[in-house]
This record gives sequence, C-alpha cells and structure tokens, in this order.
Amino acid sequence: MGKKRKRSEKAQAAAVPKKDDVAPERPVRTLLGWKNKKENENENEVEVKDNGSSPIFRNKEKVLVTCSRRIVFRYRHLMLNIVSLLPHCKKDNKVESKETKGATLNELVELKNCSSCLFFECRKAKDLYLWMSKCPNGPSVKFLVSAVHTMEELKLTGNHLKGSRPLLTFSSNFEKDAHWKLLKEMLLQIFETPKDHRKAKPFHDHVFVFSIVDDHIWFRNYQISVPHNESDKLPRGGLDKMTLIEVGPRFCLNPIKIFGGSFGGPTLYENPFYVSPNQIRALQKKKKAGTFAKKVKAKTRRKRHEMANPLEPDEFADMWKD
Repeated sequence: MGKKRKRSEKAQAAAVPKKDDVAPERPVRTLLGWKNKKENENENEVEVKDNGSSPIFRNKEKVLVTCSRRIVFRYRHLMLNIVSLLPHCKKDNKVESKETKGATLNELVELKNCSSCLFFECRKAKDLYLWMSKCPNGPSVKFLVSAVHTMEELKLTGNHLKGSRPLLTFSSNFEKDAHWKLLKEMLLQIFETPKDHRKAKPFHDHVFVFSIVDDHIWFRNYQISVPHNESDKLPRGGLDKMTLIEVGPRFCLNPIKIFGGSFGGPTLYENPFYVSPNQIRALQKKKKAGTFAKKVKAKTRRKRHEMANPLEPDEFADMWKD
C-alpha cells in the first residue's frame, strides 16, 4: 500500500470558504411575479401603523361547524347548506351530546385552529338547538331553531357563486337593547367571510338578511341580480335597477340564554318569553286528553238519563213473533 499524499497548504486554504462570501437572497415568488427584497421591506413598512408597534388588523376568523349524533336528515341538510355558505368554516365529526360536550367542543375548536363554533344539537328527533360560541373565552348563545326550510325543498330561482363574500344587513331593532347588540356582533363575526380568504371569491353577489320579528331572529339569503347586457352595462350607483332573488335556506332563531363563557358559564341574559317545545307538547296532550274526557262524561250522562227515564213498553213489539 502506498502512503497517502498530504494536501498542500495552498489546497487547504482554497478549500476553506471565506466567511464574507454569502449567497444572495432569492426573490419572493408571488402570483404577480417576482418580488425583490426592497419591495418586501417597503410593504412591511406600510403594514406597520403610525405607532410602529402593531400591524394592521387582519381578520383570521375560522368557524367550526358540527352536530350531535342521531340528528334528523332535514336538520343535517340545513347544516350542510350553512357550510356551503361559509367558505371560512371547517367541518368535523358528530359529537355526543352529554354533560361534557362543552369541554369536548372547546378542545375540538382548539385542535382545528378555529375561533368560533356552530353546534347543531338535535333532541328527541324533533327539536333543533343551535349553539353559537366564541372560543375559548366566550360568550356563547343557545338558540331554538324553528321554521326550517332547506335549499333542496324550497327550489327557489335565486343562485349565486359558491364562496363569494356576502353583504350582511341587520334590522334597526338590533340597536334597541344590549343583548341584541351582542347577538349582532356575534352574527357579524361568524357569518362575515374574511377578506382575501383563500377559498373566498373577491366580490359580493348575495346578501344575508337578519331581522327581528316577535323577538325572533329570521334569516334570509338573497342573490343580488343586476340586469344588463354586454353592450349596455349598469352604471355604478344604479341601485334602483338591482333586484333581490331569494336563494335559501330559511330558518328562525329564538334566543334562550346568553352565557359569559364558551358553552357555559355565568348567565348574561335569559329570555323571559321562551317556552320549551316539551311544555308546548304537554299542553297539546292535555288539550286532547280534555276532549276525550268530555266524551266519556257525555256517555255516562246519557246512560244515567236512560236509566232515570225508561221508555214505556210498546204494545205492538210482539205482534209479528207468532
């Protein structure tokens, strides 16, 4: 075996890289082309406010939509309609509606990296309750959902692009009381699609309408229809020619309680006019039971009357027996 040759000092010096030689930074690639480092620095300077400490607020709202087990198909279709209307939402598996559902849902929201939650809870295969919560610190609201009509059963003529950003309109009743103001802010944060969301389209072509009638919140979804041809387009500001066409779904929210925490906590508001559907069904059963009791009493009265007033024997009753 021959001996290995020693490297010369010049070769070793050439092999060691100089500390001053640094590879140039690669420009950032975007949809519009390549950006240099100077352009990025200028953009970062614009994003910083005048105080120089906090950047401009960016809406990163994400909503987790889930439901309880043994939900009826009609309510499940309503949940899927809402999922199709909210491009910034995330779906998850069904949750068992037990006493510990609050802790379970808060953990799911944290795992999905969401800030709000819509939980559809079905009881007795008849009643639908909607939990609307801001996680993990609250507040949260419990609604009774009624007058449900899904997109599939309505078959309305309206249509809008999936994923487009909606305009939210509220009736003037939302400003009269403190609990309505809180509900308006929660609806605004949950149903409003964040700007520049990756699944959202950058224009508005439909409207979410929230109105208060008889202390209930009624939801409607309308398409903004602009009649124009390619040659004759509608001028900007011509709102008198725009029309609204209903798309669906429809539902009504009856607020039951507002809690200070997420899916629980101190009660901030309780609806004094709320009547549970179980109580309504019990009253209807009592009413039906009352009608049956009246029939039984009428029969007993008839029998007593017949026994007290017997008929005289008929002299011609036995004429044809011979």
